[in-house]
Amino acid sequence: MIFLIISIFCSVTVSVLLKLARRYKISVIQAVTWNYLFAAGLACLFFKPKFQAISFDNINTTYILLGVLLPVIFWFLAASVRNIGIVKTDIAQRLSLFIPIVASYFIFGDTFSSLKIAGLIVGFTAIIFTLSKQSSRQGTISSWLYPCIVFIGFGIIDVLFKQVAQIKSIPYTTSLIMVFGISFLVSIIGIVYLVVAKKEKIQIINFICGCVLGFFNFFNILFYLKAHSAMANSPSTVFTAMNLGVIIAGTLVGLLIFKEKLNRLNYIGLFLAAVAILLITLSQVNAV
Repeated sequence: MIFLIISIFCSVTVSVLLKLARRYKISVIQAVTWNYLFAAGLACLFFKPKFQAISFDNINTTYILLGVLLPVIFWFLAASVRNIGIVKTDIAQRLSLFIPIVASYFIFGDTFSSLKIAGLIVGFTAIIFTLSKQSSRQGTISSWLYPCIVFIGFGIIDVLFKQVAQIKSIPYTTSLIMVFGISFLVSIIGIVYLVVAKKEKIQIINFICGCVLGFFNFFNILFYLKAHSAMANSPSTVFTAMNLGVIIAGTLVGLLIFKEKLNRLNYIGLFLAAVAILLITLSQVNAV
């Protein structure tokens, strides 16, 4: 359980760092770029991959799509945290699990039980309630667009990671390093745009913040994998605890530290999100 606690802590810390980026005038695009470079370095240190497997010949479409989506969705994640707060963004990110579930039915031939269908219905209802704007001052576009992109983006990323896990010719940890490398190269394009078009300077503070972000980002993944390994016979326990843990911890941080305000519908959405995740998990347990 300690692995899960550390993973949840790292996941919420990433949201907190993105929340603080605007306050301290940190360039998210620059920080995210160095984040992937640092995460790739840590992955090499901990996973000790076979570097001969890291070549252009082994890069397929799935790696490229993941490498592009990770930084792009990260940018939208940062925008969502800035505009609507940690609470709603974390819920949108965690409820993205419904996309791979739907994909498993249409792509991988999975079957839907009554519990799973109920979970999907409750989950989408939770999204509507959670993203209900707090007041007329909050822009309609930002309050829906950013979290919806986070929801869809992380859902697609999850599906792609599942496809990467099915690749047997290359170890999963080596594949992860390749994806981080592609994400870094894609992010470099963003920095070039900022420097050339926006005349933004590359600053050491953004590099330092990116390394800190990469540290927590990597260890979130590392300890999540360790939790699955330690509780190999109870994957649903890991899944449920991780998603609910992030939602609860993110809510506490948003409300207590950043003084984010939720209305009655938002609290209902928060409760429904927890119910939806539990229903989906129960459906997976009963299917085994």
